[in-house]
Amino acid sequence: MPTTERSYTGPKHPKPRHPVSTIRAFRWRILTILAVLGPGFITANVDNDPGGILTYSQAGAKYGYTLLWTLIPTTIALIVVQEMAARMGAVTGKGLSDLIREEFGLRMTFFTMLVLGLADFGNIASEFAGLASGMGILGVSKYIAVPLGAILVWAVIVRGSYKPVERVLLFFSFIYFTYIVSAVLARPDWSQAIHETLVPQFNRDPGYVVMIVGLIGTTITPWMQFYLQASVVEKGISKRNYNLCRMDVVVGCIITDVVAFFIVVACAATIHKGPVRDISDVAEAAKALAPFAGKFAALLFSIGIVNAALMSAAILPLATSYNICEGLGFESGIDRRFREAPAFYGLFTALIVCGSAFVLIPNLPLFKLILFSQVANGILLPFVLIFMLMLVNRPRLMGEYKNRWLGNFVAGGTSVVMIVLTLVLLWNSLTGK
Repeated sequence: MPTTERSYTGPKHPKPRHPVSTIRAFRWRILTILAVLGPGFITANVDNDPGGILTYSQAGAKYGYTLLWTLIPTTIALIVVQEMAARMGAVTGKGLSDLIREEFGLRMTFFTMLVLGLADFGNIASEFAGLASGMGILGVSKYIAVPLGAILVWAVIVRGSYKPVERVLLFFSFIYFTYIVSAVLARPDWSQAIHETLVPQFNRDPGYVVMIVGLIGTTITPWMQFYLQASVVEKGISKRNYNLCRMDVVVGCIITDVVAFFIVVACAATIHKGPVRDISDVAEAAKALAPFAGKFAALLFSIGIVNAALMSAAILPLATSYNICEGLGFESGIDRRFREAPAFYGLFTALIVCGSAFVLIPNLPLFKLILFSQVANGILLPFVLIFMLMLVNRPRLMGEYKNRWLGNFVAGGTSVVMIVLTLVLLWNSLTGK
């Protein structure tokens, strides 16, 4: 009788991977991450624009370390809100303005775009004001720096396409780390800074309330949500690779507020100790660092201002063009040519020209313009968040990707806080306190 060979039924040992296969798998993962990296990281970093830098500098100069505690709740809120915008873009394949128009009608969309457009114009002007201040420290007149900066920004966006433009913006995002070096050179009291970050401090001074509104308004801005969602859609990110996009958003939000922390610390350790604690533009913040932290720290601060101004001068008009063109149903996107999206590029060009020209007006109070734009962002934020919450909780749009209770709680709580702070701000203005 022939014997049959009994087959082995024990555990099977996997065949060892060939080193080449391991390298290919690793390379594929890296390329996948790089393919998704960009929208969240760029959007969050551009949030530290000249208006934001001035607001953080003023917070540190006037109130020392006492406002650092606001960065923890605003970072958490920023992550939640930005993640909502990115998720809506990946799931629906549509920008935020598109969704508002489709779900709430053209009349509501037009009103929202008008109000946000006016606020964004103030922000755009403040970016060119920051460029003028930063280049002024380096000895370049604003009448040379602003027009050249406007032409450079216009050429990069209009003559480029999405991927090259994104690579340029990613590169410039890393220049924000100059603020960390400036803060270290300022030799702050780290123990006090950490204590004030973890232990909230409250102040009845009306200016303190204005500064909180400005800090939140410059950290979580209305334009960011529109730009982020539009760029997620334009990059082609879908539900399949959304997890990597979410990581991009979270990392970007954390880094931008880490940079904000060091800007406040640098000014708290230097300007707050001096006799004059009010600053009227970002150039004063950079100059004030020199006696305490040295000329190198002041130079790094100035480079950060110019970098932030150029990046923001590109992104803010883009965000506004996305908002309005999507909301009104016009073609939009930097992967399209001028003839394919004339309304989009025409509006972008007009914003660049008008925003830069506005800054060249003699004796213009740039500080008030910049600070007003940040406070206006804080006042408008609840309206945008309410729209986002209504959209992201609709099963018909989001399906299984609709918001969880925690996201609703944080975003809704942020809206309530901003409404309360705005009412306090208005009450103080009316009563003269």
